[in-house]
Amino acid sequence: MSEPMILRARVAAPVKEVWHALTDPAALRTWLAEHAEVDLPGRFEFWGRFTPDGDAPRQRVLNVGDHTLRLEWTLGGVATTSEISLEEEGPESTIVTLNQSHFDFQDVITGASVRGNLQTFWGLSLANLTDHVEGRPLTPKVDYTSATMREEVLIDAPMAEVYDSLVDSEKATRWFGYKIEIEPRVGGRWAMGGFDNPDPAKVIDLDEGRAMAVDWGPIGITSWELAESGGRTKLTFVQSGFDEARPPHAGWAGWLSGLAELRRFHELPDWKPIWIEAS
Repeated sequence: MSEPMILRARVAAPVKEVWHALTDPAALRTWLAEHAEVDLPGRFEFWGRFTPDGDAPRQRVLNVGDHTLRLEWTLGGVATTSEISLEEEGPESTIVTLNQSHFDFQDVITGASVRGNLQTFWGLSLANLTDHVEGRPLTPKVDYTSATMREEVLIDAPMAEVYDSLVDSEKATRWFGYKIEIEPRVGGRWAMGGFDNPDPAKVIDLDEGRAMAVDWGPIGITSWELAESGGRTKLTFVQSGFDEARPPHAGWAGWLSGLAELRRFHELPDWKPIWIEAS
């Protein structure tokens, strides 16, 4: 069933700076989309490879407030509503709230509608908005026109520490923001939601200290590999073994938004998740 989807994130920057990043076309072309054009209050459009159904701009401005932007965004022939609002939490802190209509989680599972990409598209976008405004490197975006799913990120932390955070259930749960339980051995379970999950993924390959591959069944295999890189750790993340006619872009964006938080988990001494539970 279609239902409103709400995401809330905290950005360590003043409202004025976040609003500029949200409404400046050059900034949007950095953290949100391949192409963007803005001329408020009449025009706010983004499209291209990094946008679902992005072969053309499909947004129409419905309302612009002091720090609120409401759009109609037509996806899969359906006019959805996207609203982004900013709230000053303090002189150097802003709460970003994203309200998105016409999201049905079944579309994530079945791939029946491009709208199944909405939650993870916005999750990765808000993670990149946060890092852009805070002056940090961005996480790679999903190319919704491609069936190749391979990305690299650099993490400013020792390889052993990064490996531990990827195989230790408690640490993985902290940075991913959702309960995860892992048995780090070949044949072990990798369970989103914990071992009560009746259909966990299965660890099919493990190179201790360096790499892991996990089989998710019909949606394919996710694998990651670590390598030293100039005092930092290079993480290469790959998804394979899926139906290339229906690439699981929604899941890929979810993994990438998780990796954005993994980087912050290791690199920020006073790390707290950017995500705030929506009331």
